[in-house]
Amino acid sequence: MPFEKRVALAGSHRDSISGAKSTRPADKNELVQATVVLRRRAQSQLPPVEEFAFTDTGTVNHQTREEFGLIHGAAASDLATIEAFAHEFDLTVTERSPARRTVVLSGTAENMQRAFGTSLAHYESPSGAYRGRTGPIQIPTELEPLVTAVLGLDNRRVAKPHLRTARVASPGGALTALQVASAYSFPTGVNGAGQTIGIIELGGGYRSTDLNTYFKGLHLKTPAVSAVSVDGGNNKPGADPDSDGEVMLDIEVAGAVAPGARIVVYFAPNTDQGFHDAITTAVHDTVNKPSVISISWGGPEDSWTLQARNAMLAAVTDAAAVGVTITIAAGDDGATDGMSDNKLHVDLPACLPPVLGCGGTKLTVANGAIQTETVWNEMASQEGATGGGVSKFFALPSYQNSAGVPVQPETKFAGRGVPDVAGDADPVTGYLVRVDGKNTTIGGTSAAAPLWAGLIALLNQQLGRSLGFINPLLYQIGSGAFHDITTGNNGYYQAAKQWDACTGWGTPNGIALVNAITGKAAKTARPVT
Repeated sequence: MPFEKRVALAGSHRDSISGAKSTRPADKNELVQATVVLRRRAQSQLPPVEEFAFTDTGTVNHQTREEFGLIHGAAASDLATIEAFAHEFDLTVTERSPARRTVVLSGTAENMQRAFGTSLAHYESPSGAYRGRTGPIQIPTELEPLVTAVLGLDNRRVAKPHLRTARVASPGGALTALQVASAYSFPTGVNGAGQTIGIIELGGGYRSTDLNTYFKGLHLKTPAVSAVSVDGGNNKPGADPDSDGEVMLDIEVAGAVAPGARIVVYFAPNTDQGFHDAITTAVHDTVNKPSVISISWGGPEDSWTLQARNAMLAAVTDAAAVGVTITIAAGDDGATDGMSDNKLHVDLPACLPPVLGCGGTKLTVANGAIQTETVWNEMASQEGATGGGVSKFFALPSYQNSAGVPVQPETKFAGRGVPDVAGDADPVTGYLVRVDGKNTTIGGTSAAAPLWAGLIALLNQQLGRSLGFINPLLYQIGSGAFHDITTGNNGYYQAAKQWDACTGWGTPNGIALVNAITGKAAKTARPVT
């Protein structure tokens, strides 16, 4: 019989969550779903990600989604092998995507355990209940060259929304996204028309009535917003206020900045499987075709398995290849990223080299202009602080070679520096938004990611082409197109001139950024609303 010999799937080892206790084995008839992630087509040679970068001359090597899928997707023979494996163990293939290189399998816990050589159990932990496993996944030797990850057997929460609801009202009042965009001199004469902004959400939902009320208050037409279900995730407002706040903040900030853009929200479960599959679904979406994707969820890079980190990296590398910019919140818990060991951690997926990591500032505005701007750090009053630091796993990318990124202080690893850029994020001076029928003030690097996504949509429209993987160009441009933040810290790293591990290059100067990219005069700043 085939599939008899076994080998541990590289990078799949799992430990239980600290403090977790196994309460019972998984019921043998419990339905389990898993995503098998496959290698790129055997003859595929994906060039270095920098070759997909936008340049100041507009030279770029983007492929269409269809071309990329045909060249770099999964081979038909690999997909057939996985389907034969599924049949052997009485598993059902519920979805297969050559372009995304994924096969989604479902079946009973008993059959999943036999198929992947692992034991599943239910756990109670300080961070909630979950179905989990320990040790590595064991796969048949025939699958070893094909399979890069198996996600979803363990369904622990992998991320949290990077938002902060204000505990104390700002003396000067919160800002609308339009006021922030005006202070940052976002280009006018464009509204994001022709662009689609994808937003990844791992919970919560939106209500159209709230969106209509919010945008009416800004004297804007409500953008076209639609939802896509991934792995059973759905638009479900009302179950979790924090998740609803995240969803509404993302839509309202991006939609206010680029009201002419379509917004597509990809809802997925908060698991490594759901997060990965939401990104690949958005990146390879040939119907909606987002040109920019905003992500405001994440977790410490150390909390991910190696296979999951690699799968996430491959997913965002695909985005660079097809000309999609991904803006991601850097985290709201300072240099430790909220870990109880008080060591330094960066957040994933913001630490992945092909994405634009977005840190946070404390911004005050007077008469439509920036009055003061410092690193967001309100830890003393339990209002959070911007994430940032140096990766322990992802090496320093070539675009950061001259940025002065320090080695990771604890491991001395020359890692990817986070963030790349920043935006207003302090909840004390946060954004006016509407959530679950109420107006409220929310901050967090969750706001910086959709703010930058909206800006990218405006720039794409103005340029007439997709910026895509913009990081190398931003690092060539340097601080001249940014408001350089030189005061403050995030609990360990200190702000400084040029790039730093709190705010990257700083917050955007939209007009200077357009001039730097196009060499043409930009239009005047949007008036304060």
